[in-house]
Amino acid sequence: MQNVLIVEDEQSIIRVLKKILYDEFKFNIYEASDGTSAINLIIKKKFELILCDIKMPNKNGIDVLEFCTKNSPDVPVVMISGHGDLPTAVKAMRLGAYDYISKPPDLNHLFKTIKSALNKKHHTRTINKKTLDKKYQMIGKSKALVDIQNMIDKVAPTMARVFIQGPNGSGKELVARALHSRSDRSDGPFIEVNCAAIPNDLIESELFGHVKGSFTSAIKDRTGTFQQANGGTLFLDEIGDMTLSAQAKVLRALEEHKIQRVGDNKYINIDVRVLAATNKNIIDEISHKRFREDLYHRLCVIEINVPGLNDRPEDIPLLAEYFINRLKPKKYLTKKALNSLTMCNWSGNVRQLNNFIERLHILCENEINDVDVRKYFKTTV
Repeated sequence: MQNVLIVEDEQSIIRVLKKILYDEFKFNIYEASDGTSAINLIIKKKFELILCDIKMPNKNGIDVLEFCTKNSPDVPVVMISGHGDLPTAVKAMRLGAYDYISKPPDLNHLFKTIKSALNKKHHTRTINKKTLDKKYQMIGKSKALVDIQNMIDKVAPTMARVFIQGPNGSGKELVARALHSRSDRSDGPFIEVNCAAIPNDLIESELFGHVKGSFTSAIKDRTGTFQQANGGTLFLDEIGDMTLSAQAKVLRALEEHKIQRVGDNKYINIDVRVLAATNKNIIDEISHKRFREDLYHRLCVIEINVPGLNDRPEDIPLLAEYFINRLKPKKYLTKKALNSLTMCNWSGNVRQLNNFIERLHILCENEINDVDVRKYFKTTV
């Protein structure tokens, strides 16, 4: 059962709320008659939702809201306002309240607000869980990385298409996954297509699917990645290697929000957010007629450039310690080893650093020093 706190000094209101909320939602209901008691309960218990009166003895509803905003920001707080409390209720909304309901409560409005608030809380948890997934953490403190993370926070909740550029191994996929996990589509699929790894004659079938018999090896119907990503995000990695023919079809899909499978005359509606990435200089590719300029402008609503590791050396020690701490048995990089790592040439970027740390972990003793770094780094380039 979900824990819900009702903060209200009128016992008649509490009795009504307890009955209708239990009957409708089967909540485990706690109650407090003033702000001080409410805050003490919030410290001790985890709540899914708080319904809080505005005018109360001791600490009032605004005090409770401010405490929750600071200490339990993921818990939605719905304010209960009397007729004369409307200006204060509006103030509460500005301070972070999820919504407010008037006394006496309209049941339809109350139920709708509660369901919406709980859905929002569940969605926030899902995003946070995925954002904190250790496999896809973005590690670093450089200005470039901080700027990228700030951009992700701004862009992720929107439907804007994002074009990610950067060298191989720099973390373009991490940016794409962060955009998806912090978006309203985080509960939907994240489908990744490496355009460079798919033969040219199969790229259209991979993206849009095909019907049985449409070409020699099409022995059964196939669902393409655009359709697989419906309701979620499609990440077109290394899109600079896509054929011009496939580019034209991608452009049409983005314009019309529908696709056509290879060998089929029917159209399928799609609801997909498309993210794209490349390690190529896309402007140079356009000038040499290898990439469609109109597709670039469709994809590049927002552009994020991920720098190579050599351009953000302050992130190297943090990444190195992150990688070594994931390995067993436990081994350590000395301060001199970390400094030595910052002096190396990481042409393969984060991927190369990750592999090199794994090499050091295998070949070195418990304490890895700068001599080890210099000794084994030569064999990686």
